[in-house]
Amino acid sequence: MTTDSGTKDLQTMIDEAAALAEESVVTKALSRDVALPHNAGTAVLITLDNGQDHKRPNTFGPASLGNLNAAIDAALARDEIAAIAITGKPFILAAGADLTGVSKITKPEQADAIARIGHQVFGKLGTARVPTFTFYNGLALGGGLEVGLNSRYRTVSRSAAGLALPEVFLGLVPGWGGAYLVPNLIGADNAVTVIIENPLNNNRMLTGPQAYELGLADAIFDGADFLERSLDWAGQVVAGMITVNRPEVDRGEAWDAAVARGRAIADAKVSGAAPAPYRALELISAAKDQDREAAFERENAVLTELIMSDELRAGLYAFDLVQKRGRKPAGAPDSWLARTVTKVGVVGAGLMASQLALLFLRRLQVPVVISDVDQERVDRGLAGVHNEIDRLLSRGRITTDTANRFKALITGTTDYAAYADCDFVIEAVFEELAVKKQVFTELEKYVSAEAVLATNTSSLSVSEMSEDLDHPERVVGFHFFNPVAVLPLLEVARGGKTDDETVATALAVAKKLRKNAVIVSDAPAFVVNRLLTRLMGEVIAAIDEGTPIEVADRALRPLGLPMTPMVLTQLVGPAIALHVAETLHAKLGDRFGVSENLRALVASQRPGVYDWNADGAPYVPDEVKALFTVGDKPSTPEQILDRATTALAEEIAMMLDEKVVQAPMDIDLCLILGAGWPFHDGGITPYLDRTGVSEKVTGCRFLPPGVAGVAR
Repeated sequence: MTTDSGTKDLQTMIDEAAALAEESVVTKALSRDVALPHNAGTAVLITLDNGQDHKRPNTFGPASLGNLNAAIDAALARDEIAAIAITGKPFILAAGADLTGVSKITKPEQADAIARIGHQVFGKLGTARVPTFTFYNGLALGGGLEVGLNSRYRTVSRSAAGLALPEVFLGLVPGWGGAYLVPNLIGADNAVTVIIENPLNNNRMLTGPQAYELGLADAIFDGADFLERSLDWAGQVVAGMITVNRPEVDRGEAWDAAVARGRAIADAKVSGAAPAPYRALELISAAKDQDREAAFERENAVLTELIMSDELRAGLYAFDLVQKRGRKPAGAPDSWLARTVTKVGVVGAGLMASQLALLFLRRLQVPVVISDVDQERVDRGLAGVHNEIDRLLSRGRITTDTANRFKALITGTTDYAAYADCDFVIEAVFEELAVKKQVFTELEKYVSAEAVLATNTSSLSVSEMSEDLDHPERVVGFHFFNPVAVLPLLEVARGGKTDDETVATALAVAKKLRKNAVIVSDAPAFVVNRLLTRLMGEVIAAIDEGTPIEVADRALRPLGLPMTPMVLTQLVGPAIALHVAETLHAKLGDRFGVSENLRALVASQRPGVYDWNADGAPYVPDEVKALFTVGDKPSTPEQILDRATTALAEEIAMMLDEKVVQAPMDIDLCLILGAGWPFHDGGITPYLDRTGVSEKVTGCRFLPPGVAGVAR
């Protein structure tokens, strides 16, 4: 059966999409009549509930949308109904579309059906003959927020967290009305913040009060009696006692300026490499003048395009890695083997050691002792930790009691005997094998035979570090990424003699630290630094050959990386970059080159190749140009990109052959969590597969067809 327009009717689309998706958990739309206060009549209150606890939020798959559609139709069929209101199970309205079935969508018409189903079901709330309300009682993401945007009125709980339109983070747009309704409700600039800026800044979300301040909700109430207060407010609206007045939206130059701001944000974050933020900006721009029907048709077209894009499939693959594989490391020993950690030692009192000490304090809340070669350095390290505790207190992140407790738990010493009762000791000293070996030799004189000795090395061999010890089985690599408080990856490196108990303990500690651990073998530089060094080596080699620094540094823009290679070198420090390159050159050979120009940069003691002008734009000063001795064979950006991605594919293939990690997915997970590589690349192997680089270099794909890409 079809409509007059020649398209399938709504119920047929729902049935066909539901058969394709095969949702494992379906959200029900449970209706009950509620007598509104103030003699406002009877409302139908629809509660979204998938029957699971708060760990499994409501979602909108085709069958779930079908349930909501039926509930809305049933309510509208009753003449006596004065209003329709929608809310969710405790703490959760809905987490948006159920994307688990996207991989089964292989045709554009299937994607178009998903777009149209959402628009038609939610759209009934905007065109209903009675007032419609959504009560944001908690989490409301994507379609969960859009169901309310399509309603005429909205309330939000003061205790609600996780309100957002995160679609562009994954590779979509708010395609069930959000791209049109948000700018027309709260203005284009605020819409750019919600739709573009927040998702591209680590998927930042809004609290209830923030959503209310932006104008996404008309009223805000405390969580304790939120539903009762919302129904009372709705009764006043229906009875005419309250009139909701919303600020007029500026449709002049401010709208265009907001879109331009959004484009600058997208350029800075993804460098044109991902289509979703730009498509969202096109929709926001068009929403300035389009009517609702035309805007929704445009959303349908864009959503269909993006659902059929490799970037979305790579984004969903990356999201799944982080949510699942990132929480259950591949190759992990039984968790019951982990030993209890009641005291932690940190050898070193420098910046990295201080960051580690603070993290252990905050997450494990056990005594932590730090040490260094003299008391002055120890005192400086302790002062740094205390200052960070005070900063947390001043920002309201911890209470005064907690701050005092943390300060009491951390101590400093120059005597290794203080580590005698530690269950877990991590060294964070200078990246020299002899220095680290000496540290472990001294520690072994004092700690128990079962105490775990961890190293934060980024490139040295765990096995070599422990080879002279009486108990090498309790030594493990425990490599954090800087800044420690931000980047979630922990590379847990298993040495040649590291036992299961030690690895299990390291993984248990990582979990308590709220880090995502990936188990790696004891290979040079593990995963992230090995690949980054190979990548940067190709870019620096192109510079050495005569390519201008700015040209070579911008060549990787199509990857959409969080920063360019030379900016990354400036962040980590040229001396560290040189040290890792030299280490890998010695261990793995000539494919890891050591640039004489990089040596010259280190010798000059400059922080990097760039200075910044008054406008914040980087430039290469004459001082740096004079330092470099270059050839006369410059490369084009395209040649450098090909060279760099070819090198990555070659190195990844070698790492998999060496069993540095269990599978390509672990490579991707490491780059996403440890280097901030974008979801739309899926880390790196999906990008190498879809661009044909994998097959060119290795003769095959890293991932099967249809994984992290559209099956073709």
